[in-house]
Amino acid sequence: MADSSAVDALLRAHALGATVYDTSDVYGLGHSQRVLGGMLAQVPRSSVRITCTIGMYKGTGEHAYSSLNLFRQVEQTQENLGVKQLDVLVLAHADFGPGDCYLEEARDTLQALRDSGDVAAVGMRMPGTLPACPAAPDPDAGHGGGQPRYDFLFEQLKLKVLSTAAHPLEPHTGDSATTGAGSGESVFDFASRHGAATMIHEPLLHGLLTGKYGPDAAFSSGDVRTRYTPADLRIVDRGLEALRGRFGRDPEALARIALYYCLRRCPDSIVLAGVSSPEQVDKNFEGLNAEVSDDDYVLAERAYLTLRAGLARHAASTQP
Repeated sequence: MADSSAVDALLRAHALGATVYDTSDVYGLGHSQRVLGGMLAQVPRSSVRITCTIGMYKGTGEHAYSSLNLFRQVEQTQENLGVKQLDVLVLAHADFGPGDCYLEEARDTLQALRDSGDVAAVGMRMPGTLPACPAAPDPDAGHGGGQPRYDFLFEQLKLKVLSTAAHPLEPHTGDSATTGAGSGESVFDFASRHGAATMIHEPLLHGLLTGKYGPDAAFSSGDVRTRYTPADLRIVDRGLEALRGRFGRDPEALARIALYYCLRRCPDSIVLAGVSSPEQVDKNFEGLNAEVSDDDYVLAERAYLTLRAGLARHAASTQP
């Protein structure tokens, strides 16, 4: 995708009412931020909110959450974007080193960034479901990922925003009732309990729910979609037929119903979707503004449930 097309797509999204723009220091190692900066230079700063995820890249330092790395990554992000303040700085994970040895340092650094005005609020990426008691936490790392762990981190870091990967095939897209009794607290219930905002990323399952990738699709080395086998892609392709018959066969139509589904299931969440052209932006917004009947929603829900069950059966059949 050409940078000029990406900037045009972002500007079109802004013109149609998009207000939240998400980036990360590892997206193209800063390139994505500079592209977004090209758009931000052309719109009023007060009309947008910028979220940036950091923590996957530590450079040559000991840990991504060291004070030096946090300051450095925020400063570089500000330069790439051409802004003085990040609205939300999202921590990519809950690993603060063995025995949480970097937690106090990170906590104090994040507070300093808030006090200086470089960052308005701090968030964290979290799993969709938080077990009450993790089955096998790492006693050295201290980040088993269960509910007590995130309760602790929420208070320590004064988190305001929680970000999670969610899409229509996941059982925890909107409420803990869908996860099954005793399976843990959903991130959305956790956020409600703590009074935090939520953001959803990957609502289209890396593009698979748009139907663009058939069983013969080839992905480059390092592409996250290489985790899906041809059999997985075949199941997804077949499972989307029910949606194609009702909403249309083009990928934009399937993307629109998936985004609508996420927004309806999680009405209080920000849903983050990638775009590659102004035309795609227009189609996405067109779908969000269109009427979707309750019957259509039920049809979509059944199709996604059936597809999820098919993938689960296939995964179970391939287990050693």
